Amino acid sequence: MTDLPASVEIREEGPREGFQIEPGPIPTDRKVALIQALAATGLRQIQVASFVSAKLVPGWADAEAVLGAIAPPPGVAFTALWFNAAGLSRALAFRDRLSLRGSISFAASEAFSRKNLNRDRAGQMEAMRALTAAHQAAGVAVTRIGIQAAFGCNYQSDIAPALAVQAVADGLAIAAEAGAAITEVTLADTMGWATPPRIARTVGAVRERWPELPLALHLHDTRGLGIANAAAGLGLGVARYDTTVGGLGGCPFAGQPGAPGNICTEELVLLCAEMGIATGIDLDALIAAGHLAEEVVGHRLPSALLRSGTLDAFRRRITAG
Repeated sequence: MTDLPASVEIREEGPREGFQIEPGPIPTDRKVALIQALAATGLRQIQVASFVSAKLVPGWADAEAVLGAIAPPPGVAFTALWFNAAGLSRALAFRDRLSLRGSISFAASEAFSRKNLNRDRAGQMEAMRALTAAHQAAGVAVTRIGIQAAFGCNYQSDIAPALAVQAVADGLAIAAEAGAAITEVTLADTMGWATPPRIARTVGAVRERWPELPLALHLHDTRGLGIANAAAGLGLGVARYDTTVGGLGGCPFAGQPGAPGNICTEELVLLCAEMGIATGIDLDALIAAGHLAEEVVGHRLPSALLRSGTLDAFRRRITAG
């Protein structure tokens, strides 16, 4: 692995992802407590809310209340998620505490786009043109392209790298029309089809077309390969990852109730530490936040590290003994 990055940027999505999918109501003050705990771990970006329909996603009916109760400490960016102009309008009310940036979203699988959004490729192009214009009219820079189902799809099967490349090209075409400068493309393993060889093929295909475009990976652990895929990404020099503390949340798109969602933040931090890659994150504090997350949601989370503890804890114990 000669292309390892010296450091990585880990973007925490646990609060938004977890509270979006948990079945029971979670009090606003408990959501705030977890966000504050995460903000004290060294994480530099935390997705703290989702501005979506309260009818469809009741877990985020209190998005405004959560945002009203928190403020990012110095050096930490709070972000949020929205999918349309209505969600953007709600996010704009918190410009003083949210780091806002617009995204252009496509799926490498047209079957997934139809299933999830009821849009074909042409329909998604039209929707993204409109949303990009809404962002720019609000003074929110559009800097990112997100590609869902970049490695495979439960509704379309294997996804060839060429399809991911085409989805990126569609996003860049819209950005060019709007005069938007794209600084990142995120490749998402939305339904857990990625394997290390798939990571290598798809990342390689996108880089071959756009070698200077920074990439990020959004990896799910649906089939237990999340950290292996992250290791493959690190070996390719990918230095940006989306994660969730404790493995909070799940994958509503997998078609499998109870399927795991994002890779665990603390497990990626441990992997990076053992590979000599800096994260700037206090792993012990992060594990404590993971245990708090379990208390908040009222059940055990998928993270193996929350059960086993860090390797450094054993190293210190052996040295002291």
